[in-house]
Amino acid sequence: MSTDVETVRPTSMRARPWHAVNAAVAWLGLGMQLVLSAGGVYPPTQTVPSQLGFDNAAGFAGAVGRTLDLLSYFTIWSNIVVAVVATVLALHPERDSRLLRVLRLDALLMITVTGLVYAVLLAGTAKLTGWQIPANSLLHQVTPVVTIVVWLVVGPRRWIAWRTIPEALVLPLVWIAYTLLRGAVIGAYPYPFIDVVRLGYGQVLVNVLAIAVLGVVIGAALLGIDRLLSRRAA
Repeated sequence: MSTDVETVRPTSMRARPWHAVNAAVAWLGLGMQLVLSAGGVYPPTQTVPSQLGFDNAAGFAGAVGRTLDLLSYFTIWSNIVVAVVATVLALHPERDSRLLRVLRLDALLMITVTGLVYAVLLAGTAKLTGWQIPANSLLHQVTPVVTIVVWLVVGPRRWIAWRTIPEALVLPLVWIAYTLLRGAVIGAYPYPFIDVVRLGYGQVLVNVLAIAVLGVVIGAALLGIDRLLSRRAA
């Protein structure tokens, strides 16, 4: 009898260095961005009051605000998930659980959405200088590409099932709820397409729904690719 989530061998030992590189790239990008943001290395360039970073104080006085703002971005959430999951797979290649499978799909889904949304909607508006350029590239471009390539090469295979896709949407939905709640309190949002002050809740919910549909489509595509690669490896 077949089941929705198939029993498979744990991640092979040969996959460890691949996952280690994936983890290192993600942690490097996160670390660089945290230092730059908390340290206030560059003067603020945000000119829209309803978006994060507009009213943080310069220097040490604004370190907490800048750090909280940084941790509110979907990009940071997606890179953290990638870094944590890749670290677990590198250190414990034999580990397998339903939660880890969901988080692995979360990493793939969220970092893919991060890369696509940045490329399509945000890259043209980015104004970066100095160390902001490599840090931003690591978070939005390098880590997404490395994560997908590592998954294509070493898996783990057959960790994605139809029921895993809606389970993996829970974390992005938590981010949306957090973002809207925090935005309602402070009057600022991380991205233009989720800026309630400028767009209103109606348009924001339409935008969020569109991204959620994109997530489901990406999840289904990952499932199809995983099954194809699994059959070829059998």
